Amino acid sequence: MKNRNMILTGILLIIAAVLPIFIDAPYQLHILILIMMWAVIGTSWNLLGGYAGQVSFGHAAFFGVGAYTAGLLVFHLGISPWWGMLLGPIVAAVVALPIGLICFRLRGPYFALAMLALGEIFRLLFINLASFTNGAKGILIMPEITSKMAYYYIGLAMLLLTVLITYLIVHSKIGYYMVSIREDQDAATSLGVPTTLYKIYALLPSAFFTGMAGAFYTNYVAFIDPHIVFNLSNISVMVILVVMLGGVATTWGPTVGAAIYIFLGEIFRTTLGPANVLIFGVLVCLIIMFLPNGIVGELNIIKRIMARKKESLPGGA
Repeated sequence: MKNRNMILTGILLIIAAVLPIFIDAPYQLHILILIMMWAVIGTSWNLLGGYAGQVSFGHAAFFGVGAYTAGLLVFHLGISPWWGMLLGPIVAAVVALPIGLICFRLRGPYFALAMLALGEIFRLLFINLASFTNGAKGILIMPEITSKMAYYYIGLAMLLLTVLITYLIVHSKIGYYMVSIREDQDAATSLGVPTTLYKIYALLPSAFFTGMAGAFYTNYVAFIDPHIVFNLSNISVMVILVVMLGGVATTWGPTVGAAIYIFLGEIFRTTLGPANVLIFGVLVCLIIMFLPNGIVGELNIIKRIMARKKESLPGGA
């Protein structure tokens, strides 16, 4: 089974590597780039929320910090925003450390609400520090790379790095401690697991890669403002939906969820107009009701259903 999964993963990676060669339309490449970016954010959130069980509504804060690190390099120093791909994740992780030390004193809904407030605090902070952040006017940069194919491969490399590091963490002793905290924090504490420390171990790489996605967004879109990059519904809530659709605590679930969310979102937006939000919301609710572990998490159940349907057809085995 493991060898088969590795072979399948290798085939999918080869397809992903050659896909832009056959898709040269800017719009289609734009959709694929968005999927890569959201897959990175979803995988990052999944490490903290899926494996460690700490549901965060504040990841927009780390995304925005990474985005503004890249933007402020240009705004104040005239330095290439691509340096933000290195500095943005570091700044996001540094910001996350004291936040974790404070917020991890809380549990469950109290932690979720504290993180939600965190994102809003950062949005208001970056609006009001106009002399430093340019406030609500935002930051406009001149993109140094205009080829969407280049952004696609950068996004793909970013996603592979995020998935690889997350996989190594999850399948290490640190990952097992994270899962024990998710399942029963009191039991983990009674066995001598320093729960706050291992929550921090989950938070730092989660914030790091979310900050990297934010810096990538700045370079790709070339404009940011606090209402965009610190947005609760469009960042913090959307990333949770992405993970829930694909599969919580699965390796490739966030990537699958990102693909579904972006593709269906675009289809509904172009065909249904204003009603797309309602239809998409109903669809998400149905998936959560009947596939509570997400599409990847319930893959075995889906396979069994498809096999039964095949057997029920005339001539089926």
